[in-house]
Amino acid sequence: MNKHYISATVITRNEERDIERCLNSLIGVADEIVVVDSHSDDATVDICRRYGAKVTQRPFAGYGSQRQYAATVANGNYVLSIDADEVLSDELRENLIALKSRGFEHRMYRFRVVNYMCGRPMRHCGLEPAEQIRLFDKRYANWDLLDVGERLSYPAGVMPALVEGSMHHYRCATFGEYEAKELRHAALRARLMAAAGIKASAPMCWLRAFSAFVSCHLLDGAILEGSAGRHIAATRFKSTLEAYRAAARLAATKH
Repeated sequence: MNKHYISATVITRNEERDIERCLNSLIGVADEIVVVDSHSDDATVDICRRYGAKVTQRPFAGYGSQRQYAATVANGNYVLSIDADEVLSDELRENLIALKSRGFEHRMYRFRVVNYMCGRPMRHCGLEPAEQIRLFDKRYANWDLLDVGERLSYPAGVMPALVEGSMHHYRCATFGEYEAKELRHAALRARLMAAAGIKASAPMCWLRAFSAFVSCHLLDGAILEGSAGRHIAATRFKSTLEAYRAAARLAATKH
């Protein structure tokens, strides 16, 4: 395998609105696009195949599991992990293409990820721009198998190199869409919490949710984002409350 080869991996489920924008940004960067689709019932798979992507359909088994499976299916050693609602900026594309032409000198590379809510870049709320490892040699890294909140694990001595440019993450078009996504994630978090033995009484569920709201609104600076920040903090309250309630229900069914 050519040492300059990049396999881009994308996990999808009904992403017809966003996926083409993502795939367009990979042209010239990715030598292969691997899509692991959770049985979409819209045009997602057809769009991906039009772009020459290798599509595998697999029931959703959690974000960590899906990402790790995608990496194992990829032919290249270097994997570029990108979500269907993410796009490489022109600067990042150019720098990745230049990196490929030189050859990879590091086992991992990190990019700046900018989160957008309803088309607006976020600077606070825990969604501020942050560097994330998105290009890595899969021989030295693995995704953990968490349902949500997944992370890459890699040897302690490995230092990810920075590639200048941004990856734009378009999280939602409306705040209703954002709330729906966060509530789905809450259900996944609840399973993890129940498995870990984390449970709370009804009053404690409300206290945890209120604490999440205050933390987001004040400590994470949602108050500085105006109405967008209020929506995000309120959603943090709802999703936290639902996660703890669902974890309590799951724990109760085991007894």
